[in-house]
Amino acid sequence: MPFAISVFLLFSLFLSSCESELIRKQEEEIRRQQEEIVRQRQEIEGLVLARKREEQKRQDCNRAFRDFEKAQAAREPHEAVPLYRSGLRLCPDDDVAHYELGKILRDMGRTQEARAEFEAALKINPNFYEAQRQLETMRSNPHPSPSP
Repeated sequence: MPFAISVFLLFSLFLSSCESELIRKQEEEIRRQQEEIVRQRQEIEGLVLARKREEQKRQDCNRAFRDFEKAQAAREPHEAVPLYRSGLRLCPDDDVAHYELGKILRDMGRTQEARAEFEAALKINPNFYEAQRQLETMRSNPHPSPSP
């Protein structure tokens, strides 16, 4: 009988040990899953925030386009410049607006400011051939007379 009790106790210890190991593994798996849930929630929150920022940027650019259109319709360059600048504060990544502002500033004889606008257009769009051409023209003729 003592042998049977010893075998039973050993078997009980073995089962207990196996159960403890199984529980430990399950707890570890639950912990990993909880960490993954937290990571996925953070990723979702980041995506939602990025979408909100993108929507805000789109709305800002839509408002800026109204300024750009008014600038293009302006009869005098000194009227167009503040409209372009106002629009670019709302939508700073509009390469065409930088380019158009650069042309106006160039024609006004404000070459440093014009150069900065052409460079901004190229920074946004490195393949903007006309902006590159304007810069090259300004480099070859650094002191043009202002247009009337």
